[in-house]
Amino acid sequence: MLDRDSIRSRFVPAVLTGLGAIFLMAGLLSYTDPVTATAIPSPTVAPATARPSGPLLTLPTGSGSAGPTPTGSATATARVDHVATRVVVPALGIDLPIVKLPTEDAFPFCNVAMYLSQGFHQPGQPGATYIFAHARTGMFLPLLEGSKVDNGKKMKGMLVQVYTSDDQLFLYSISEVRRHVLSLDAAFNEKDETLFLQTSEGPHGTPQKLQVVATPLSAGPADHRDAHPAPHPVVCG
Repeated sequence: MLDRDSIRSRFVPAVLTGLGAIFLMAGLLSYTDPVTATAIPSPTVAPATARPSGPLLTLPTGSGSAGPTPTGSATATARVDHVATRVVVPALGIDLPIVKLPTEDAFPFCNVAMYLSQGFHQPGQPGATYIFAHARTGMFLPLLEGSKVDNGKKMKGMLVQVYTSDDQLFLYSISEVRRHVLSLDAAFNEKDETLFLQTSEGPHGTPQKLQVVATPLSAGPADHRDAHPAPHPVVCG
């Protein structure tokens, strides 16, 4: 298993020069509609041990429906046995299953969001959870459009829901909208539990990316069906 220094020495330099193969060479997060799309088998995620519940935390109100309110604690733990399976931003109409790429340098799928695993973390762990999707209709395009209005000011405070494979729901509040990002340093260096959502700011070959940063509010049990949407990823160009 690679340690953090090995990851940074091998993975970060490529990322920082255009966000590396996964972000630029593969054409990650183009905002144009795909020309062709080929269906691939839907991935499955094995269930894991549920987290213990805790006190209810009051949620801030964003511009739109906040969705269900779980009970629980957002306190980070050193080890979790789950992966992110669904991301929802109710106020922006975003609702996507989350899958893992077959390999870290594979071309990103359409119709789903994806998470980075190497060097990053899952909800409930100290450090950054990094979720990304193409800036296309039905995916993360609303993040890009919202960021262009007063630098995304209206998105701050919006609720983000992340479901996990052990039937848990983690709630976050958008705290920052970072435009024209060329580095993953901030995400790699994050020590506290933090959610990063990324999408593109331009067509294929545009190195700048949009990062939406959210801080944890609470976590608690979720309905199994809500936490396990059927992903239908397609290979898009």
